[in-house]
Amino acid sequence: MNNLKLKSERLTLRLIEFSDLDAIHKLHSLPETDEFNALGIPQNITQTQSIIEPWIAANKESDIKNYTFAIDKANNNQFIGLLGLKLWQKKHQRGEIWYKLNSKYWGNGFATEAVNLILDYGFDTLNLHRIQAGCAIHNIGSIKVLEKVGMIKEGQGRQLLPLKSGWSDNYEYAILDSDKRKK
Repeated sequence: MNNLKLKSERLTLRLIEFSDLDAIHKLHSLPETDEFNALGIPQNITQTQSIIEPWIAANKESDIKNYTFAIDKANNNQFIGLLGLKLWQKKHQRGEIWYKLNSKYWGNGFATEAVNLILDYGFDTLNLHRIQAGCAIHNIGSIKVLEKVGMIKEGQGRQLLPLKSGWSDNYEYAILDSDKRKK
């Protein structure tokens, strides 16, 4: 499973490896990408390493429950972000996604393309029934991405996200295998 790759015209999603540590640390250290992220900016690369080690270990399990993908540009293998898919118990046929893209690549459709890749994988390969995502209510970029791929806003969790700026409400989005998807 370690060689799992999902490809589109412009992107490749591949399971992260320890060799991605520096790139992930730089991504997590960007103030722009931290604004709506509850993780916070790591104090040092050792803290980033402690964050990604369980992700890498989960990617190596024979029955993966938590996928963490690197988002690479297909033409030059440039790391531009991360995308995660957490699976619930098998009987629920449900997953939850998250993503973080380097701010240099915002506004180019890369996040939408990456989310579409993971929706295809979740529905077509993993046979999921429902995929959900959440985002801070002021995260206009993520709201646009989730709506572009056909996710439907289902609700709002009050003061759910502990952000640097304080507690933030969270919009809950989801898409079902039977919903019309947008490409």
